[in-house]
Amino acid sequence: MEKVSLKGVIDMHVHTNPDLRHRAYDDFELMEAAVRVGARAIVIKTHQGTTMDRAYLCNRHNQIVHGGDNDFTMFGSITLNRVVGGINPKAVEVALKLGAKVVWLPTQSARNHMVKNHQDPAGCVDVIRDGKIVPELSDVFGLIKDHNAVLGTAHISPEEAFVVVEAARNAGVKNIVITHPEWWIVDMSVEDQKRLVKDYDVVLERCYAQNMGGGKYKSNLPSNLEIIKEVGYEHVMVDTDGGQVENPHWELAMEEYMQYLADHGIPMEQVYHMTKTIPSRLLGLSEASGQ
Repeated sequence: MEKVSLKGVIDMHVHTNPDLRHRAYDDFELMEAAVRVGARAIVIKTHQGTTMDRAYLCNRHNQIVHGGDNDFTMFGSITLNRVVGGINPKAVEVALKLGAKVVWLPTQSARNHMVKNHQDPAGCVDVIRDGKIVPELSDVFGLIKDHNAVLGTAHISPEEAFVVVEAARNAGVKNIVITHPEWWIVDMSVEDQKRLVKDYDVVLERCYAQNMGGGKYKSNLPSNLEIIKEVGYEHVMVDTDGGQVENPHWELAMEEYMQYLADHGIPMEQVYHMTKTIPSRLLGLSEASGQ
């Protein structure tokens, strides 16, 4: 079997230190790992707010230490949990102006997340009220559109996702990613994933493994392989959602994921489409620079 290469790959979902939960790498360690394997870009994520300032420092560090001998770029993001005021257009505006590329809807503050974890949802961040998106979300969609950023659905329910995605498309949001729909918290059926792709031309983010609770993780690779065959590689993005100390380091997880797909009948050009072409388009990068 042909061995996969990480040269030029992009991962749009990785967790790093500093974080309230200890992670395997800090920002600089992840950057160095990415440079070593020739990756093109990574988006770092935190449930505790924003990472675009941290991404800026990584890129400066890369420039100072490596002197421009690679084309790796770290990108930041904002997650709309309570820590940033929930669905807060002002926080989103500042984040995007400072270079954030992804706006994630609530994760740990999402009603769906809290209910599934048997937490009191009284303090949740709602995205839907009376069957419609909350008014603030319209302003957020406008900002995402104006900055050509990416909307990630995060930990909301499938029912909420349909309402949100339709409203986002109507607002002119171009780049919409359904965040790890396979995770038991989101628990989106294959039929719903196919329908979202068909009706709204979204990208399905399928991740390396899923947190089952209690420090235990379950591999997503077999189910990811099936969804690629069901909906087509053109609509699936390969991300790790990595950074956990329980899982392999980022570069090992990404390589294992890609190799699994290649070894199970996914042509190499399709593997690279899911790890280079799709995220390059979402981030506004020239794919040629990621080869």
